[in-house]
Amino acid sequence: MTVVKSPLASESLKIVGDALQGALVDLVDLALVGKQIHWTVVGPRFRTVHLQLDEVVATARMHADTVAERASAIGVAPDGRAETVAKTSAVGAVRGGWTEDAAAVGTLVNALVSVIGRMRERIDATADPDPVTQDILIGLTRDLEKHHWMFQAENVNGG
Repeated sequence: MTVVKSPLASESLKIVGDALQGALVDLVDLALVGKQIHWTVVGPRFRTVHLQLDEVVATARMHADTVAERASAIGVAPDGRAETVAKTSAVGAVRGGWTEDAAAVGTLVNALVSVIGRMRERIDATADPDPVTQDILIGLTRDLEKHHWMFQAENVNGG
């Protein structure tokens, strides 16, 4: 069923729809990973890392909503269900239990590297078919790269 007619040609719509869907699941999973670690982080830098994780979660959630609404606006039904996120996200699994602060920082750096790499691929893919979507992806990647920088600076001595 197609409820919303797309302003994009079908070939462009496929490229852009795939980019938006991929971005959505990565952002939803990044928010979930960030919250899981937020709840379980321990160590001397607990408070700093705990608060920094909330910033990443807020960014991921905000951009996930923007991405999902862009997909809807061009006639693609976004899919942020847990099953879809688990099957298609590139963020990677987080182990259960308590997370030492240094390990939490390392996990977030790795998760951000993965998501940012895929976002940059999506930026390239959407340049011609839909500069509007590309602009959204550029903005969210800028924000994720800022978090990546800050978590790397937190881990300057390796832990």
